[in-house]
Amino acid sequence: MGNRRGFLKMSASLAAAPLIPESSAVSNELDIPVSNKRPHELARDEAHWRAVGRLYSIQEEIINLEHGYWGQMSIPVEQALARHTHRVNRELSWYARREYDRDFLKARAAVADALGVSVEELMLTRNATESFVNLITQYDELSSGNAILWADADYPEFKRMMSWLAESRQVRGTMLSLPAAGTDEDYIRIYREAFDALPDLKLMLLTHVSNQHGLVLPVREIAAIAKCRGIHVICDCAQSWGLLDFTLDDLNVDWAVFNLHKWIGSPVGVGALYMRHGTLVPVRPFPGEDSSDTDVANRVHLATSDFASFLTVPDALAFHRAIGGANKQARLNYLREAWVASLEGSSAVEVLGATGSKNASGMGAFRLRGQTSKVQVSALQTRLETEFRIFTVVRNDLASGACIRVTPQVFTPLEHVQALADAIVEISVTG
Repeated sequence: MGNRRGFLKMSASLAAAPLIPESSAVSNELDIPVSNKRPHELARDEAHWRAVGRLYSIQEEIINLEHGYWGQMSIPVEQALARHTHRVNRELSWYARREYDRDFLKARAAVADALGVSVEELMLTRNATESFVNLITQYDELSSGNAILWADADYPEFKRMMSWLAESRQVRGTMLSLPAAGTDEDYIRIYREAFDALPDLKLMLLTHVSNQHGLVLPVREIAAIAKCRGIHVICDCAQSWGLLDFTLDDLNVDWAVFNLHKWIGSPVGVGALYMRHGTLVPVRPFPGEDSSDTDVANRVHLATSDFASFLTVPDALAFHRAIGGANKQARLNYLREAWVASLEGSSAVEVLGATGSKNASGMGAFRLRGQTSKVQVSALQTRLETEFRIFTVVRNDLASGACIRVTPQVFTPLEHVQALADAIVEISVTG
C-alpha cells in the first residue's frame, strides 16, 4: 500500500457511497437472464440456468463436481480481470502510487457493503487463511490455564494451526468430534457441553460451512452462548459466503474470515477479515502498523499483492448480485437435494453433512457404508473419474472417516448430478 494514514482516512468518505450498480442494470448490461420467479421455483428452471451457464467458459470433457476448491469466474469477470491486469501492467507505479489506494478502498468498501458492515470493520486479504493467521498469531489474551477449541469438521489447515497455537502458547487445546450428520439442536448441545467442560475456554474456531461435507452449523446460536461466557469466536466463512445468502448480522459474530474466490466468483487470491467495532483490542496490530483500534486495516499488511485481482472485486460482486444470492443458494441446494434424494433408502450408501434442510448447503458428501478409510474412498473417487467421467474429491479429516465431497456450480445441469447418483447406485450394487 502507499500512504497508510491517508488510506485509513479515506475509509469514512466511502462509507455512504453507492458501491455496486443495481442488479437490474448489471443484468441488462451483461445479458444475464432475469426472472420474477421465487428462488425455490427458479432453482428448478433448467432453461434459466443454461442461460446463466452461457456466461461461463465450461469444461465439456468431464462432469466436474469439484467446484469447492475455488469458484469459476464468469466470462464478464474474467474479462474485467484482463482489463485491470492490462492497466496495471501498462501504467505501473504511475497508477499504483497515485490512484490504486483509492480504487482498493472502493473494492474493500464494496465487500463491506455487501456483508452489511462498515468499511472500517472489514479488510481485504489474499485468502481466509491469511486472515485467520493474523487473528491467531496476533491474539494477545491467552495465558497459562486457558483453553482453545476447534472441531473435526473445521478446515484441516486451521485445525493444525489451532494445535500449533495451543502448543506455542502452552494452553489446553481441545478438538470436538461432531456428528457427520445432525440437527441444529445436536450441534448446539455439543458446543454447550464443551463450554461447560472448559470453564477457562478463551478462544474458539467455529466453521459456518464445513469444507469436508458441506454441513451448515447454527453459528448465530453457538456464538451467542460463547459470547455470554466471554469466549472469543473466530468464524470461518471461507466456504459459506455465496454458497449461502447472508450478511454478518445473520451470524452476529465479532470476528470472521472469508474467501471471495470461492462462491463470490472473484479472481483467485482475494479474501477478507472482519472485526466488529470495539473488538480489536485483543488482537494486536500487525507488527509495525499504526497502533489504533478504530480500523481493522492495521491488523493486516498486504505488501505488494495482486492489484488486478483486488480491482476486479466490484465486478465479481456485481455479477453475483445480478444472479442473485438467494437464487444461487436455492439452485445449489436443489442440486444437492437431487442426488441425495436418489440415494435415500439405500443401505449401501451413507450421505454426510445434514439431516435436514437447515443444515444443508449445495456442497455435500457421501461414502459407501462401512468404507471409511482414505484408501477405500480414494478407490471410489478413482472409479467415478475413470469409469464414469465424474470428477469429485476425497476429504479425509472428519473423525468418522474419509468421504467424497460433491460440489456442483450454479450452471451444473440437473443431469450431471443425476449421473452421479446413477453411478453411485451402480457401484454400490455391483461392487
